[in-house]
Formats: sequence, C-alpha cells, structure tokens
Amino acid sequence: MKLASLTRSTLRSALVAALALTATACANKPLDPGSKEAATEVNDPLEVPNRFVFAANEAADVLVLRPAAEVYVAAVPNPIRDAIHNFIDNLMSPLYIANNLLQGNFEGAQFATGRFLTNTILGAGGIADVATQAGIPNRPEDFGQTLAVWGVGDGPYLVLPLLGPSNLRDTVGYGVDTVADPVRVWGYAADHKGALYARAGANAIDRRSHVLKEVDDLRRNSLDFYATVRSLRQQQRQAEIANKPVSGPDFPDFASAPKQ
Repeated sequence: MKLASLTRSTLRSALVAALALTATACANKPLDPGSKEAATEVNDPLEVPNRFVFAANEAADVLVLRPAAEVYVAAVPNPIRDAIHNFIDNLMSPLYIANNLLQGNFEGAQFATGRFLTNTILGAGGIADVATQAGIPNRPEDFGQTLAVWGVGDGPYLVLPLLGPSNLRDTVGYGVDTVADPVRVWGYAADHKGALYARAGANAIDRRSHVLKEVDDLRRNSLDFYATVRSLRQQQRQAEIANKPVSGPDFPDFASAPKQ
C-alpha cells in the first residue's frame, strides 16, 4: 500500500508539473528544431548555480565515473560489454514503445516493438542485438521528447546533480519516465532495489566507456567546458526531438541511466 501510494503521489506531481509546462507553452514557444537559433540559443537564467552543480558533477566524473569506465574497458572483453549494453537497452524498450505511441509516431512504435520482441525472443532476453542485424532501427524516445512533440517549450536550462545537463521540460519528462519504468515498478514491488541500483550503475559506466576519448578531447579543446557542453547538449536534444542523427559524445553523467 505504501508503494502504491508513493507511486500515485509521484505520478500526480509529475503530471501536475507537465500540465503546468503545457499551460506555459504558448509563452515559451519551442524553436523550430531545424533552425539555426535552436542549435545555439539556450535559456540559462540560473547559470551561476548551474555552474556550481556542473563543477560538482565534473569532480564526480573525474574521480569516480571515468576511472571506473577505464577499468571496465580494460577488464571486460568487448563482446561481454556489448551484451551488457544490449540487455540494458532492451529493458528500456517498453518506455520507447509508450512514448512513440504518445507522440502519434506509430512507425516508431512498430520499430520499438519489433526490436523488443526480436531481441527478447531471438536475442536471449536482449543480450544479442538481433534486431539491428535484421535491419530494425533503434530510436529511443523519452517523455521529454514527447512533451516537446506536444508543443511544450524547453524552459530554463538546468544542470542536475549527477543527472547532468537538462532543462525544465526534460526534468519533468525524466520524472514521468521514472514512475512509468516497468522494471523500476517491478523492482520496488518485489523489493529488488539492489538490482535497480546495479542496472543504473552498469548503464552509467557503459555509457561513459563509449566516449572516453571524445569527452577528454572536448575538455582539452574547450575554453569554457560548461558553455561547450551547454551548446552541444542543446544541439543534440533538438536533433533527438526532430529524429535526426545526433553528433558529438554523450556527456559524463547519468542522464539516460535507467530510473531508480
């Protein structure tokens, strides 16, 4: 009963925030995802506290996440790393399916469903990415993207502790995805929270391991790393919303880690 009550309360809070964002969408009209302005303009009225949180996240990455990713790459063979990546991504498929449907993207929902069934049945529960080999594209969708499709503007840029670069809309989206994540619901209902923490940690290290050199180069070549990440994050997010190819590395954070 406590879990159900907590889940309902969290869901209500997330939906209220989503409705509040929707109500202000006309005042904060989203830019055309393909426009030049969308790729460069970032609303950052909280830059001072954002920079403070960014610095803390950077310290966590340099001291913990990056070294862990280096050890992971050195100690775990590539085929096993691929299997872990595939398995974690497959667990997120129900959210991809749901968000495609909420966006009215039935082709995307068909692809996401096809990937989930193919990899679950033929890929040993998602360990093998049989779907990609079969030509079924992987197009992850989250509720932040769904809100953008519904016309909700970005809101102010935010840097969240450990979660990294985001904005008000995507923060609400993250909360809704967290509540709706079926694996998380199962983990709390069955009292398997340890498995959820293991999944989140493994996903964070896996993501970081794929961009070790890219992030190092970005740090080394940026006069203002905060501003570089802010601009690149904006460009990547607009590309994701428009379902266009995303360039540049994922940032060293837990932004797309499975939810707790």
